[in-house]
Amino acid sequence: MRAHRSGRTSARSEEAHVRVLLLTAGSRGDVVPFLALARRARAEGHEVRLAVTREFVAEARAGGVEVAVLDGDFAELVRRQGVSPWAALRSYRSTVAPMLAAVLSSAVDAALDFRPDVLVHHPKVLSAPLAAAHLGVPHVLVEIVPTLTPTREFPAAGLGGRDLGPLNPLTHRVVGAASSVAAGALRDVRARLGLPARGPLPPPVTTLVPVSPVLLPQPQDWPATTVVTGAWHEPAPAGATRADAELDDFLARGDVVCAGFGSMAAGDAEHRAQVVLDAVRAAGRRALLVTGWGGLRLPPGRTGEDVLVRAEVVHEAVLPRCVAAVHHAGAGTAHAAVRAGVASVPVPFLADQPFWAARLHRQGLAARPVPARRLTAERLGRALAAGAEPERLAAAARAMAAEDGCGSALELITRSGTARRA
Repeated sequence: MRAHRSGRTSARSEEAHVRVLLLTAGSRGDVVPFLALARRARAEGHEVRLAVTREFVAEARAGGVEVAVLDGDFAELVRRQGVSPWAALRSYRSTVAPMLAAVLSSAVDAALDFRPDVLVHHPKVLSAPLAAAHLGVPHVLVEIVPTLTPTREFPAAGLGGRDLGPLNPLTHRVVGAASSVAAGALRDVRARLGLPARGPLPPPVTTLVPVSPVLLPQPQDWPATTVVTGAWHEPAPAGATRADAELDDFLARGDVVCAGFGSMAAGDAEHRAQVVLDAVRAAGRRALLVTGWGGLRLPPGRTGEDVLVRAEVVHEAVLPRCVAAVHHAGAGTAHAAVRAGVASVPVPFLADQPFWAARLHRQGLAARPVPARRLTAERLGRALAAGAEPERLAAAARAMAAEDGCGSALELITRSGTARRA
């Protein structure tokens, strides 16, 4: 199945409604797609509960979604130790492992309390298959980034963007083996649920990849049970797409480069902002700095009429009015830039970001990536000058707008839930 804008909403509405539990954990990019899916499922009459860690509870409830609270706070973890994998390793036993165990245990609590017909989960929620096995319900895995289903066409996201050819499938198996870090916590969950201490569990009935085929066409060697659905996205409410007066005036004057690095709080945020400002000013443009979780911080004395700072912005309100977007190439931001028809200047830091940066560049939608560790005003300036072809950007934006990722995903999820009850 390819991603598509479904014309079968009315047909789906006539199917038996199902109880769907959505489980996710991580940064904003791990949560927002699940929130979009939850709202869509609720609008179609399904009984839906979304389980998220504490920092996203208020946002989910504000979106009208029933929420279960997972016992963890990834935003607080990032504030304390940044996003460095070395910091995570140093504090793994004292901080990371206890929080991971709490998340996995509370995810089981959410499943036992709600007793869904189908359980849909992020790969980080490693206890979800255990809860599904205990309840006797199907589970659907969501590869928020393509890491687990082997393919020869690209390496697993998270292990860099370099194509290893025939060795690519091995990289997906390496990522899959990383779940062993939670072996102790999972043994505890098995014991609690009365499951055998070892042994295989029922596999997911389907694996959904909530990515646009504009960036990632479905690999030919993937099984039929793994489906690129299109991004799980919902348009921002009408009021949210209007910028505030100051921001609106700043954008109206044109030549704006939007720069933001999401949750990437590692390193010297002031120096990074200085580099961005120097490159943008050298290009004769103006800078909108989006500080996010701390990736950018305006240095003292660097204010001016050509720079505006915001903690966060609504992509739909801002990116279509910019000439370029400098970003960390997280999956959500990469999709948002393509959807807006704006050229990307990817500055990947870690994890899956080099993968998305490479995809954007390969599809002709971005300049050559500038890795964060090599970020200089000169390199960033060259990338800003390179840009992307307007015709290609416009065609990609039209194609992405025609997708209905949430609808395609719900069709498969509903089928799984109703099959179980049949």
